[in-house]
Amino acid sequence: MSTDNTRRGVSHTPNNSVSHTPNVFIHESSYVDDNVTIGEGTKIWHFCHIQSGAMIGKNCSFGQNVNVGNNVKIGDGVKVQNNVSIYEGVELENDVFCGPSCVFTNVTIPRSKYPVHGVYKKTLVKEGASLGANCTIVCGCTIGRFAMIAAGAVVTKDVPDHALMAGVPARQIGWVCECGKKLDADMKCECGRMLLS
Repeated sequence: MSTDNTRRGVSHTPNNSVSHTPNVFIHESSYVDDNVTIGEGTKIWHFCHIQSGAMIGKNCSFGQNVNVGNNVKIGDGVKVQNNVSIYEGVELENDVFCGPSCVFTNVTIPRSKYPVHGVYKKTLVKEGASLGANCTIVCGCTIGRFAMIAAGAVVTKDVPDHALMAGVPARQIGWVCECGKKLDADMKCECGRMLLS
């Protein structure tokens, strides 16, 4: 990786084996491990750590203090706000939004004395889903396409496409459009779209 421009390169990569195009911004305070792929137009801001084997798509944005775990797969157009850790076993499809300090897990029964050594439950966040600030996604769940998870919610089970989820534990309180607005009783949005079952 070229480090002649500190706004495009990282002096902290162990062996400079980061695969990305020149149109990537990585702040000089961030660390990018070996064997990482970063797509064109992606921006990685202050104090981030991108771990080995991570694959990040095009035009993504990672706020301050984001950790992307080993072998995590992230699609195009994903926005991750400050203080989010995306652990191994989590996959984010295209155009997912992760609000500030949202939480992912990857072990259902964590014990310091009995580590799982790389056996992690999978979590899938499908295309266009939005995760509100400080929500928690318990591992093993699938968040459906264009679903909306309210701030502070705790998701413990799969979420349908377009579902609006809130509370602890999270319960469905409505449906949302692809644009993010709540649908009316006829499943229509003020933007003109209609959700078909």
